[in-house]
Amino acid sequence: MKTLKFKLYQHKRNRHLKRTINAAGVIYNHCIALHRRYYRMYGKYLSCAKLQSHIAKLRKRNSFWQQVGSQAVQDICQRIDKAYQLFFKHNKKGVRPPGFKKIKKYKSFTLKQAGYKFLSGNRVKIGSKVYQFWKSREIEGTVKTLTIKRTTLGELFMVVVVDDGSPEVEVKTGRIAGFDFGLKTFLTCSDGTKIESPQFFKQSLNAITKAARQHSKKLKGSSNRERARKNLVRKYEDISNRRRDWFWKLAHELTDQFDVLCFETLNLKGMQRLWGRKISDLAFGEFLQILEWVAKKKNNLVVFIDQWYPSSKTCSSCRHVLENLDLSVREWRCPSCQSVNGRDENAARNIQMVGASSIRLGDVRQAMPAIAV
Repeated sequence: MKTLKFKLYQHKRNRHLKRTINAAGVIYNHCIALHRRYYRMYGKYLSCAKLQSHIAKLRKRNSFWQQVGSQAVQDICQRIDKAYQLFFKHNKKGVRPPGFKKIKKYKSFTLKQAGYKFLSGNRVKIGSKVYQFWKSREIEGTVKTLTIKRTTLGELFMVVVVDDGSPEVEVKTGRIAGFDFGLKTFLTCSDGTKIESPQFFKQSLNAITKAARQHSKKLKGSSNRERARKNLVRKYEDISNRRRDWFWKLAHELTDQFDVLCFETLNLKGMQRLWGRKISDLAFGEFLQILEWVAKKKNNLVVFIDQWYPSSKTCSSCRHVLENLDLSVREWRCPSCQSVNGRDENAARNIQMVGASSIRLGDVRQAMPAIAV
């Protein structure tokens, strides 16, 4: 499977797609209301089949809802059903049920087997109207789904999922590495390599502050305020695009160098509470998602070890474990073998050894806490 993203040309007829997205948002909110009402009345869960049948009847009597294709309506019901299933399964872990969304902020609708047709060149027929898009690459393979997405700037993108049938690319280097995330250094590799984060948000902080100040000064509801809002959104989108581009390039670089990549499981919510904007700028979670996708495509392996393993406090040479190690200590001497360990490099080596042991490429004994003498 491959996902391709194309930007639609700006045109007057795009208002029909935006109206369709608004209608999809109304249907989504109505489905959420039905779920809640059904549970209050009967104390039961509303099945996806019943919801789809009910919405299909309502759609026949509502001309505004008919702008959304039947398959797009079914997709909305299926997504809500999946969200509730995840909520019932993981509600004790803090997963929230799906809630209402503002229509202006509703983003997309999805078509599967019908409702669209690709024409010659860079044209696509959605419903009864033809739209043009920036065809940056050829669409090769069988199209599975087509999604129209609206950004906060009001621009429209077409996301196409295709089954290209191409075999997975295998890159075999015979190498394994462990990586330690850090606040000062984005990644520290077990071979001693350090990868610094560009910190895109920090670079653009002055420009964002200025744009936010200009937006706050404008009169609410005025065209000047809307213009200032779009300027602020462009600043944030530029940061997001640059960061994502750097993540993709780094993921391909690492998967080309190593067959197995070992990481420590991160408590991102806890880190967010402690360091706030710094963690958001580093975006560890987004990078790991991209890395796992690239590794799967190249038939590489990403291994995660337990977050409670004392990777920083364990000496990578003799496996001695310190009783305490303050976060401000960046280098320490092992009291057992007298080797000097850099905090991040030592943690990366330990993550590599434990990761290799977990997939039976090595043997690491369970670390025991040091006994104070």
